[in-house]
Amino acid sequence: MADGTGRDVVFFTGYAKLPKGITASELFEVVGVGMEIDVRTGTIVDADCTLATRVGRRFFRRLVVGRNIDTGVAALISDIERRYQGSAQKAIITALKIICEKYRSYRAKEGIVTEQTE
Repeated sequence: MADGTGRDVVFFTGYAKLPKGITASELFEVVGVGMEIDVRTGTIVDADCTLATRVGRRFFRRLVVGRNIDTGVAALISDIERRYQGSAQKAIITALKIICEKYRSYRAKEGIVTEQTE
């Protein structure tokens, strides 16, 4: 079940330091990214971040939800670099990379084999 209620959906977080002088850094020292990921399929089920504006948080969510963390991380980072032109871009990418590492570590620890159709 990939709706956040299934046992295969796990919540991961990543944090990265924000650049000085932007609105978000006045509210938070770091950007936080949280993702619900179906660990059997690699599908990002839901996501959120601590960007200062609601439109920024919604845009980030639309960029990542439905993507596959196993097969599409490079494309996702490329999309963020191309489509998100906010000052927190590098911090978001760093937080995403941290989530990827946590996800891979979790999957290896649990002995999970990803269900992919290729």
